[in-house]
This record gives sequence, C-alpha cells and structure tokens, in this order.
Amino acid sequence: MDNKTDLKNLTMEELTAFLQDMNQPSYRAKQMYSWMHQKLAGSLDDMTNLPKALREQLKDQADYTCLSMHERQISKIDGTQKFLWELHDGQMVESVWMPYHHGNSVCISSQVGCRMGCKFCASGIGGLVRNLSAAEMLDEIYRMSAVNNERVSNVVVMGTGEPLDNYDQILRFIHMLTDENGLNISQRNVTVSTCGLVDQIRELAKEKLQITLAISLHAAFDEKRKQIMPIAYKYSVDELVDAAAYYAEQTGRRVTFEYSLIEGNNDSDEDIAALTKLAKRAGAHVNLIPVNPVTETDFKAPKAAFLDVFKNKLEKNRINVTIRRSMGRDIDGACGQLRRKYLR
Repeated sequence: MDNKTDLKNLTMEELTAFLQDMNQPSYRAKQMYSWMHQKLAGSLDDMTNLPKALREQLKDQADYTCLSMHERQISKIDGTQKFLWELHDGQMVESVWMPYHHGNSVCISSQVGCRMGCKFCASGIGGLVRNLSAAEMLDEIYRMSAVNNERVSNVVVMGTGEPLDNYDQILRFIHMLTDENGLNISQRNVTVSTCGLVDQIRELAKEKLQITLAISLHAAFDEKRKQIMPIAYKYSVDELVDAAAYYAEQTGRRVTFEYSLIEGNNDSDEDIAALTKLAKRAGAHVNLIPVNPVTETDFKAPKAAFLDVFKNKLEKNRINVTIRRSMGRDIDGACGQLRRKYLR
C-alpha cells in the first residue's frame, strides 16, 4: 500500500467525510461501512449496491485492506484453528480461532514481530518489523469469521506483538470493533494483553474503557522477572502493580495477572506468597498458564498435578485463580510459533 487512505481504517464519521469530499451522499457511508464491518466484504467489487463508477473511483483513490490466507491448521484435539495471513507488503501475521460452547473466541496479533523480547515467547524472536493498522487487526477477525461463516463473540489481543506498543491503532481498533455500526462486540468481551508498559496502562485507564486488561506478570520478584522479561529493567514490579490498581480504580474493571509457570523458576512457596500480596494490592484475578515449550529456550512446564497444587495454595490465600486451558497444542498453538516456522 502507498499513502492512499485505507477505507477499512476509517471510522463511520471519517468515512462519511471522505465520501462527502467525493461529492457522494452521506447514506453511501452507511452502506459501505456495513459492507466492510458487518457483511465482511472481501473487496469493493462485493459492494453490489454501490454504483460501479464509484467503486472504480474508490479503487483509484483509496486502499482496501483484505488479508489473504497463507496457511490454516485445524486441531484434531479441540477444533482450534490457527491461521497465517499474508499482509499487503508480504509480511505474515497469525491468529487463532477457538470454538467454545458459549461462542467463538479469537486471538489476534497487533504487530508483525515484537520488540519486547520475553524469553518464553516465540513472537519476539527476530524483533519488531512493524505495527499493524486497526484495519489489519479487524480483518484478522473478519477473515476468520468469513472462513467459518460464524460470528465471533470474544476477542483477545494476545497474539504476536505488544498491543500497547501500538497504542493509537489499538485504541482505534477497540472503538471500531465495539461500534454499533460494526461487529458491535461488547467491550466486556474484549481482552488486551500487555507485558507491562506502565505509562500506557495509566494512559489507557483514563479512556475508561470496559475491556479486560491482562498483564503478563510471570514473576513476583524484580530479579526473576528481569531474567525472563526485559521490560522489567524499565519498570519495577511495584510500579506495574500500582498501575494495575490505578487501572482498576479508574475503570471499575478487575485486572488479570497472567502467570506462566516455569518449572524450578517461579513456582516456589516464596513465589506464591509474593504473588498473593501483589494480587491483593491490585485486586487482580490470576490466570495460571503452563509455559509453552519454545525451541529457543529450555523452559519446562510443571506437571498438571503441580498446577492444581499451585492454584489451591493461591485460593487458600483468597486469590481468585483460573488455569488457562491450552488450546491447539497439536498445531503450533502458542503465540508466534506458526510465523516462526514459516520464517525458518
């Protein structure tokens, strides 16, 4: 894409103004917005109730984001689907479709690559290439919906990338995703994950959104956190927990602490005591995750029975805890693994 306006990246108001500049009546914006964000049109040619002359003019004057599917893997275990998408510039991103009884959840990427360098994550190996636009993030969801011919009920921004490192586009994405003229997904059904960019968490709190903020904590001590997450050199655990408490206070939404259990690293009784204190301070829910094996590290997940022990000890301390069910283990289910394999 060149510097042309991307139609799919425009809000309803912006699209209306854009079409008015082309001397089009305002109802055209409603028609087009519905084609893009409700009917999930794959191209301008699909928009059959727009005059052909207008479609040609738009092709000439604007861009239209539409991801093309490079690969799709389907889990034989639980029906999870992993997608590798090709972007307009040949870059690749991945997303995951997870069917549950209560509806379909999707996990999408917010960047091509990532600069955070967390040791347990395949996404950041190779660094950051570029940010995704709101349109590209939305289209990850739209293409998965179109392929499966089903509606999405929950969206998690937890794939490749650090969402808050792409702050402006993530904000635009959330507003467009939850807009009544679009998919109209409730903000409460949207989760954004961060490795802990404290300044951006505080900024986001002021927006008073009703989304769930998931913070990748993974260690309750600064020294341990530094070993696995370089961001810990910039912000201490204390600063991060204060920001989480501020977010909860501003939005009325409880924060989730993501905690990847790594055998022999962050799974002692001392870790449990420290994690309890932090979760109480922030009023946070704790989500335990058996660490995903990434070939480039030697981290091991603890045995399933140990996960339950760890969970029970936290619950005895009156902490609200869940264990994340691993989906798609047989199909490169973890963040960044499919793109990583492709890059290799």
